[in-house]
Amino acid sequence: MTYDFTSIMNRHGMDSIAVDGLGTDPGFAPDPPREGFDVIPMWVADMNFPTVPTIPQAIIERAKHPAYGYFSPTDDYYGSIIDWQSTRNGVTGLTREAIGYENGVLGGVISALTAFAAPGDGVLLHSPTYIGFTRSIENNGYRIVHSPLTLDEHGVWRMDYEDMDRKLKEHHIHVAVFCSPHNPCGRVWERWEIEKAMEVYRANDCVVISDEIWSDLTLGDHRHIPTQSVSEDARNRTVAFYAPSKTFNLAGLVGSYHIIYNSTLRDRIVAKSSKCHYNDMNVLSMHALIGAYRPEGHEWLDELKAVLTGNVDYAYDYITGHFQGVSLAKPEGTYMLLLNCEQWCERHGLSLPELEKRGWDVGVAWQDGDMFQAPYSIRVNLALPLSRVKEAMRRLDRYVFNA
Repeated sequence: MTYDFTSIMNRHGMDSIAVDGLGTDPGFAPDPPREGFDVIPMWVADMNFPTVPTIPQAIIERAKHPAYGYFSPTDDYYGSIIDWQSTRNGVTGLTREAIGYENGVLGGVISALTAFAAPGDGVLLHSPTYIGFTRSIENNGYRIVHSPLTLDEHGVWRMDYEDMDRKLKEHHIHVAVFCSPHNPCGRVWERWEIEKAMEVYRANDCVVISDEIWSDLTLGDHRHIPTQSVSEDARNRTVAFYAPSKTFNLAGLVGSYHIIYNSTLRDRIVAKSSKCHYNDMNVLSMHALIGAYRPEGHEWLDELKAVLTGNVDYAYDYITGHFQGVSLAKPEGTYMLLLNCEQWCERHGLSLPELEKRGWDVGVAWQDGDMFQAPYSIRVNLALPLSRVKEAMRRLDRYVFNA
């Protein structure tokens, strides 16, 4: 490989909650480990790999100029996004008019919600549900209505279209939040699944807010299908949010973008997002995106996806082969596993918090799944060198599940 995905990167003291945030936010962050165990960060969804070198190069080159005044997004910024979406997702007909900056995907979700729904209104989401959705939507006074995903006979997460339709009608819902690929379940929806979901939304006159921040991180042969691409109605009904942050580990820089083809939707959302006067781009964030979306970024991402696929294969095989009573669906995208530990807890007479604490004590900093509307579940981040994944499995085997 051209890029380094094997070295263990020391993130202590480098502004990382993944390692320095342990024990600082009870109920959210894991506890620090016992003496004698180092931290294997497997909770918050960022990566323990150095990003592609063209990103710090772009930032440093711009930072050499000692003026950082007011600016506007450049042609390179828009051109980089258009080229990236064309190459990675097969998007055609995208113009700069349809692209708009967002401080973050969650901020964009709230701007879209406030443009088309009032506090107290219902919003449809699938469960398990990303905690960021739960916190931001409820914090703004909306009422979340969950349509649970279900596991089929092959252990694949599926949408329940009848349940979606029924709840949209019962709760008079006209805005839905869609997650593609899905976090935390790791599903990469097939075209027919998105088409069917969009038909349900169309029949119920729903604006669809589609979080596609994980779109670059598909595993194996799975490929992301942009929600807006499945039909002309979907193109005009959907507000899609993307970012280089999840792909290239840039969350600390802040910077996402929307793609909205329908000018009516776009005008209302842009107007809403402008009201706070805080939704403005950072000049270094702009150059980071341009650096990420260079040819080297494509090569780096392809290598990363191969590494993540190998990590998921290893962890899935190890867990299913060694931890009786623990079940999981093999993710098709993202770098997160969602372990269902209900049977294990029942057999051993332990609660999920007690099980989680066993892992935290030996440095496996995994994350409580209950906050993702996934009872008896634990979310596990595999975006770190395979040697660390293997060490985490060894500790879970020796000290946690088979102690």
